[in-house]
Amino acid sequence: MAKAKKVVSFEDALWSACDKLRGTVEPAEYKHVVLSLIFLKFVNDKFSDRRKELVAQGKEKYLDLQEFYDMKNVFFVPQESRWLFIMENAKQPDIALKIDTALNTIEKQNPSLKGALPDNYYSRLGIDVSKLAALLDEINNIQTTADKENDIMGRVYEYFLTKFALQEGKGKGEFYMPKSVVNLIAEMIEPYKGKIYDPCCGSGGMFVQSLKFVENHAGNAKDISVYGQEGTGTTYKMAKMNLAIRGIPCDLGEKAANTFTNDLHKDLRADYIMANPPFNQKDWRAENELADDSRWNGYVVPPTSNANYGWILHMVSKLSQNGVAGFLLANGALSGEGQELEIRKRLVENNLVEAIVILPRNLFYTTDISVTLWILNKNKKARMVQQNGKIKNYRNREDEVLFMDLRQMGSPFEKKYIELTQNDRDKVTSTFHAWQQIDKDKTYKNIPEFCYSATKKEIAEKGYNLVPSRYIEFVNRDETLDFDTTMKTLQTELADLFRQEEKSKAELLNVFKDLGYEIQGKRM
Repeated sequence: MAKAKKVVSFEDALWSACDKLRGTVEPAEYKHVVLSLIFLKFVNDKFSDRRKELVAQGKEKYLDLQEFYDMKNVFFVPQESRWLFIMENAKQPDIALKIDTALNTIEKQNPSLKGALPDNYYSRLGIDVSKLAALLDEINNIQTTADKENDIMGRVYEYFLTKFALQEGKGKGEFYMPKSVVNLIAEMIEPYKGKIYDPCCGSGGMFVQSLKFVENHAGNAKDISVYGQEGTGTTYKMAKMNLAIRGIPCDLGEKAANTFTNDLHKDLRADYIMANPPFNQKDWRAENELADDSRWNGYVVPPTSNANYGWILHMVSKLSQNGVAGFLLANGALSGEGQELEIRKRLVENNLVEAIVILPRNLFYTTDISVTLWILNKNKKARMVQQNGKIKNYRNREDEVLFMDLRQMGSPFEKKYIELTQNDRDKVTSTFHAWQQIDKDKTYKNIPEFCYSATKKEIAEKGYNLVPSRYIEFVNRDETLDFDTTMKTLQTELADLFRQEEKSKAELLNVFKDLGYEIQGKRM
């Protein structure tokens, strides 16, 4: 009886694939080598699924007509680009050339991929044929279309940030945003209809998850327009691949470009902004560079030492009249002095800050820090809005900011990491929307250690410091402690620890004695 084929996990297959490259390709290149092959496998798997669907429908005569693939947002894959052809030739001396040809042909056949795929990349790398063949075998084990709920390209990006954080991610403040955090932002700002913008879009995962939110809440993805920008060339290509294989129309500009020095969407006014800018980016502009930029109008020029407030003011400049932004920043942005304090003061006084949410630690794969979710809103006045077929009445919250602390939330996820569960997010979003809306069954109340609605006057009295713990009530648990009970518990626990220590010491001494090296005195 034949053994069942072992199912290889996505992560294990990726690492095995990298092992095949050692000694041939620099670690910094691993991501790019593997990524394009996964892309090729992904589009082929979707193409193959569509062909099977046409056969099941009795439409065999349309198998080679591109229109029948375009209508389902599936790329048509020419014969020389098909995965079966690549695997049949995996051990041939010209396999690198065949991979380059396959990618080039797919890009020419599908205009939405223009500029997304590498040009003669594998031929230039000079990977040994046997190693490239072994790599292809590993990629062949990955079931790309089985994971429909997740962001495949994002997972690749995240995985390599984890493995090579020191070389590529950690030093730059770049952290791939977990799906649960993207979902939280989407559930809070509810991007059902209009223009969505991400000024530092990375691999495009924010767009993937936000459009899933729309579809999961009975919205129509066709009501959403996607705009983004990315400064790193390889990540820009990754985003284009990620969005293209999912059939998400987007405008990422013609090339990768620095958002501050070369804004590719100067005239854009977005209804929703979702972003995860690099944390605490240093030397983001020269001393006199951008000093007169229109994005700082009404504020002061952000300091050169940290880009956090540069990102904030860039996003403020992009919001439409009723625009809402949800983005992450390092916690230090809540209390910085100097120019940061002056900008923060004006943001509050201009009624833009709607909510400040402290997130738990260990949400990100490449850092254990706690970060802050900011919600900015250009229209905090009382208003009536029709959203996803429902009428919502909003309170006038111009003079208030909602502070929330989620550090006690989250459930274990993949070893030492945690994620915000659906129950966690429901608690946060229901509280936020109750605070926003005039609805008798959604009465908002301040909750100790969780949330507090502060007035602008209170914020001014605290020097425009936006650290939530300055406003949210925290219970003094020391007052309720039973000292005698607590000390007896500690006494028992310490006694157990000492007994375990003595046992371990005795076992170790016996091991040395059995080996003929008895320790005299037996004091350790």
